[in-house]
Amino acid sequence: MSATFDLNERPDYDDVLQQIADYVLTFRVDSPEALDTARHCLIDTLGCGLLALRFPECTKHLGPLVEGTTVPHGARVPGTSFRLDPVKAAWDIGCIVRWLDYNDTWLAAEWGHPSDNLGAILAVADHLSQKRVASGHAPLTMREVLDSMVMAHEIQGVLALENSFNRVGLDHVVLVKVASTAVAARLMGADREQILSALSHAWVDGQALRTYRHAPNAGSRKSWAAGDATSRAVRLADIALRGEMGIPGVLTAPQWGFYDVLFSKTNKDQALKPEGQRRFSLPQAFGSYVMENVLFKISFPAEFHAQTAAEAAVTLHPQVKDRLDDIDRVVITTHESAIRIISKVGKLANAADRDHCLQYMTAVPLIFGSLTADHYEDDFHQAHPEIDALRDRMEVVEDERYTREYLEADKRSIANAVQVFFRDGSKTEQVAVEYPIGHRRRRKEGMPLLEEKFRHNLATRFPAARCRAIESLCLDPPKLEQMAVHEFMDLFVI
Repeated sequence: MSATFDLNERPDYDDVLQQIADYVLTFRVDSPEALDTARHCLIDTLGCGLLALRFPECTKHLGPLVEGTTVPHGARVPGTSFRLDPVKAAWDIGCIVRWLDYNDTWLAAEWGHPSDNLGAILAVADHLSQKRVASGHAPLTMREVLDSMVMAHEIQGVLALENSFNRVGLDHVVLVKVASTAVAARLMGADREQILSALSHAWVDGQALRTYRHAPNAGSRKSWAAGDATSRAVRLADIALRGEMGIPGVLTAPQWGFYDVLFSKTNKDQALKPEGQRRFSLPQAFGSYVMENVLFKISFPAEFHAQTAAEAAVTLHPQVKDRLDDIDRVVITTHESAIRIISKVGKLANAADRDHCLQYMTAVPLIFGSLTADHYEDDFHQAHPEIDALRDRMEVVEDERYTREYLEADKRSIANAVQVFFRDGSKTEQVAVEYPIGHRRRRKEGMPLLEEKFRHNLATRFPAARCRAIESLCLDPPKLEQMAVHEFMDLFVI
């Protein structure tokens, strides 16, 4: 006989939620490498946000929803004069830091950009720091921002290690929302029950689809999706702190939970998993692993799977720049994730489409010897038909070793190789780059260049004296960590 009722016994909170809540409440960041990397991540992310302010398609989204709104102790948006409520400030900060796709990245079964969480972290911390001082209490310090960054990176990154949301059509900003919700609630003083409640609401939201990241629908929403996620995270944390009840079985509830509704396809072949196997895999405890191993985009504002292809193309540029008409074909050897995400042929509709096209991001440095954010804009693309002509002569092939080592924990390579063949039968050497300059294996080489990138980005927004003051502070770890958050944000106000 079939049942005509549900057994209404409220469960404990799902184990994944409890692990995240316990982590943010009890973990103490004591890794010097994690803290130093977080500091570099902070300056790189802020610099990328400042650079994005040069683009009207980005700045049109910024500011209060109601013009002229005044917010007591409003959070600042770096590089602007806005003082906003923390929810809208998180949206704006998240938008600018992600707009150019030029800062840190995490690649595993799922992909993403853990620095996106700074939208929530900076907005909440700046507001709270001002509010504390106004009520006679000690401000929040930048050390608390760095600690929150390590935790947000870790939550997003560990959940991404073996759980592929892209395989079931969901966008990776679900992990930004979850990580930001946890650390925002912690900063706001939430207890364990409130953090669990907030996290349950983050998971129960209908999650974003990846449609806007892929051909033929790639577009600019991918540049503000993270801001949207961090904004929602702050809102959910606030709701929980007001005493809103949680949803304990949000992941595991039969039929209605996240696993059955949105994670019900296998991460391998899209066939339905057997009942009881629709669960996240957490292969390691939360710590500081992700921040220590995060990838930086230093040389190119390009989707990370193409970083090494662009580097190889720059190397080949002197050999091909005067023989473009003689090229028979260009062979790009790559890994499976790059093929699935950014390998595309046909017309590219907009800048967001171009900065997620492996062939475009290889063709431009082959022809011009560099790749910058301006190279994706409509005016540049329309002025140089030779780019698409070269794209038409490109072949993309997979190297199984590249694919395998992309996922191996002791390697995490992001390999590409480029070789050019000419009509007369001659060819260049195959230039292979397996680890981009922003990889942990190239930290010593990369960090001075990242700091130079920060200086350049500061100079796009501030006068020289302000740039020197910001740079001096950010390159002095003890001084930075002790500084009040609101005083740090003061430095970035126009």
